[in-house]
Amino acid sequence: MGTLAEMPPADDERMPDDGWAPGPLHPALAGGALDVWRADLAEVTPNLGGLLCESELTRAERIASAREAELWRRSRGLLRELLGRYLRCEPRSLRFVSGKHGKPALAPDAGEPPALSFNVSHSGELALYAFSEAGAVGVDVEVGRHTIDEVAIAARAIGAAEAERLRALDPALRRPEFLRAWARHEATLKCLGVGIGAARGASAGRSLWVAQLELGEDTGAAVAAERAPRELRCWEWRQ
Repeated sequence: MGTLAEMPPADDERMPDDGWAPGPLHPALAGGALDVWRADLAEVTPNLGGLLCESELTRAERIASAREAELWRRSRGLLRELLGRYLRCEPRSLRFVSGKHGKPALAPDAGEPPALSFNVSHSGELALYAFSEAGAVGVDVEVGRHTIDEVAIAARAIGAAEAERLRALDPALRRPEFLRAWARHEATLKCLGVGIGAARGASAGRSLWVAQLELGEDTGAAVAAERAPRELRCWEWRQ
């Protein structure tokens, strides 16, 4: 894949526009599947916030905006709920650790690394969750909410090639293409577990599988995986 800053923009996998289905009550990851769930956090019950541990509640309290704090509690509570369903365990019992750049993971059990990898992203009220037993995963969602200079941001964070590609586009197409490119970029970084500051000029060292997720014109979303899954399953969270 070359450097992270020069990721190819258009040769990724794509999910059909209508590929989201109601998620199963008892999900399982047999056969090398990769699962992505989407959720409207405005529709997620606040009761899931009761699954959080003390350190998570403390982190939520440090968020200045009451609305953003509540969305974070719901997103984290739903993460625990989904992990509990995959692992067939009590969501409150789950323990997390953070990587060098803050990527969350399940705490090892008796020295053994956990079999389930996961990642989460939310932008506004929209949240995405990715789960795999076949290696590391990263997921990102970006909802366009503000006027920005897409070309300048791409040049600083993604790379010159992507910036020039965006510059050549009709202005009406530039915004959605930027959101897609940014989501691919972020999902890749999160899969690798590196920070944004390490992106420019940093060698990925290995190729990743990246899929673009279609969520509407003003939303970019993507999932990246250490290994190409045998099946990408896209689920909709329902209460």
